[in-house]
Amino acid sequence: MEKKMIETERLILREMTEQDFDALFAVLGDPEVMQHYPNVFDETKVREWIHRNIERYEIFSFGLWAVVLKETGELIGDCGLTMQQIGGNIKPEIGYHIRKDMQRKGYGTEAAKAVIDWAFTNTPFQILYSYMKHTNAGSYRTAISAGMKLVEEFPDKVNGITKVYAITREEWIALKKESILCSVETQSQL
Repeated sequence: MEKKMIETERLILREMTEQDFDALFAVLGDPEVMQHYPNVFDETKVREWIHRNIERYEIFSFGLWAVVLKETGELIGDCGLTMQQIGGNIKPEIGYHIRKDMQRKGYGTEAAKAVIDWAFTNTPFQILYSYMKHTNAGSYRTAISAGMKLVEEFPDKVNGITKVYAITREEWIALKKESILCSVETQSQL
């Protein structure tokens, strides 16, 4: 049984299952989507990816979740919270992969914002990170759109140069207050 974790205006984020293989392979096996990774995922790596996230749910109660269109039920990628080694330290990281034909529609940002909200509501983390290869403009635009700021750049063997974006709990709270104020102002103008 699928466990729904997060619901947004257009998306449902839920735990991955083995039945998600074909849809995830369409994302992680796509050379364009994975161009900033060391390798495109083959079938074995996609199966390992699903199993690793299922283990994460059991250990941490979070991981990368399947991103599903609410309207159609179609899986279009993944997004979630994982513990990653960033610059030599293990840090909570927001990661995301969206199928090529679904990119540039705001789904990555919508999912990332929802995961940030979930993480600050359900974990004690005081700061969340997102890291990527310096050439991955789509990924860092998503991080910025989700409220993150560039906090570090460093050379590494895998990415050449890695960019690290972050948002603190205090910054998230300020963004939430600002969003509520904007919503109230809009309502009063109607």
